[in-house]
Amino acid sequence: MKPSPSPYRPDPQIASLGAKIGDAVRPAHFPETILRFRNDRWAATVGLADQDDAAWVRHFGRFEPLPDNMPEPLALRYHGHQFRVYNPDIGDGRGFLFAQMRDGGGRLLDLATKGSGTTPYSRRGDGRLTLKGGVREILATEMLEALGVHTSKTFSIIETGEELIRGDEPSPTRSAVMVRLSHSHIRIGSFQRVAAEGNAEFMQQLITYCLTQLYNVAPAENPAAQLLGLAVERVADLAASYMVAGFVHGVLNTDNINITGESFDYGPWRFTEYWDPQFTAAYFDESGLYAFGRQAEALHWNLGQLAVALRLVSDAPPLIAALERFPGLYQQAIIQRFLWRLGVVSRGEALDRQLVEAAERTMSREKIAIDQFFYLYRHGKADAGDALGEYQSTFAALLRDYAPFEGARHEYWTKGAICSMLIHEVEDIWQAISEKDDWGPLQRKIHAVREMGQANMASEF
Repeated sequence: MKPSPSPYRPDPQIASLGAKIGDAVRPAHFPETILRFRNDRWAATVGLADQDDAAWVRHFGRFEPLPDNMPEPLALRYHGHQFRVYNPDIGDGRGFLFAQMRDGGGRLLDLATKGSGTTPYSRRGDGRLTLKGGVREILATEMLEALGVHTSKTFSIIETGEELIRGDEPSPTRSAVMVRLSHSHIRIGSFQRVAAEGNAEFMQQLITYCLTQLYNVAPAENPAAQLLGLAVERVADLAASYMVAGFVHGVLNTDNINITGESFDYGPWRFTEYWDPQFTAAYFDESGLYAFGRQAEALHWNLGQLAVALRLVSDAPPLIAALERFPGLYQQAIIQRFLWRLGVVSRGEALDRQLVEAAERTMSREKIAIDQFFYLYRHGKADAGDALGEYQSTFAALLRDYAPFEGARHEYWTKGAICSMLIHEVEDIWQAISEKDDWGPLQRKIHAVREMGQANMASEF
């Protein structure tokens, strides 16, 4: 969805689910509230871009309720498989759902937090977010949006003046509270909790909420299978979008996958420079469970856990039938997204598949950086180098028969400045903030990423 201005339309539909969906909580009181980032492009889509900075901080740093919206925040309840180990002792431990509203297209959108204080699910955590974590969230969501991934949007970052101790980075470190805009925070883990409790009535209620409020469809004869089928379609596309973007989420647990198939909650994410299926983002992912090349497998497995939860209210055969569509949908989405990023028109599934396979071999075996590859061959350019290697020559020969998308071509494709988001770039941006309080590199990177996004979005899916 492209950002499009809309009036403020509060619609806190979460109240229809009653007290079983979450617990009312109070936000932390922070020593300071220094506004560091506000996403006015997406604030305009929910009618909030006209707020001055003081009002912005009151709502998104002090969490004064928005007009006619949720009277108090909710820490959502859920369970989850974490690295395939079931954990019933989780939920929103450092965040809450703050508000809901409609955009101009009628979508129900959430504003939710990260780093807003402790909740009943914080366990031994302090409920806080490092400023570095907030900066990384900005960079992840901006880059993914520019690459066509359905992602949450980093809405606001406010520095909070606390010094945090973390075992995996230099401490003490600066703190922040983040607000994200997302199309739902109902997770696969939300259904797992209801199933564990054996509450069939609430399961039906939750399914109906997701169908009517998030997918805008009326429940069919088997609402559980209907919802699973829709989720399979969205999550298969999400898996493909990660691959074509060269992105590794890092922690694809069932509590991190929402029912609308929108990517969110970025921790140890990384972009892989090369097409390396074994590349991992999290240092603690020792088995490579969520490696670059295993993300589709992981997401399919997670959908299987959703199906298991939905067995509370549905027979197995229709759920199995929905799950079995995943591999085919994923392959279709990979092709579609490869062609989109290359900026060329389909020639039919068989030929397109050959092109995609040749592209993967070229990037992998000739060590061409992913972002460089798509830049060089955008719009079907087949003369990307004078001395092409064996695999690159094969790919270029296949590409010559592809027509570019119609429409104006953005100047980004002729400037020679390839936009990427590799770990050293992320660390350099943070170092400037940490050592000099210099936010210029972050602002320049956001500008460059958004320019690339405009160039990509000139071609529709």
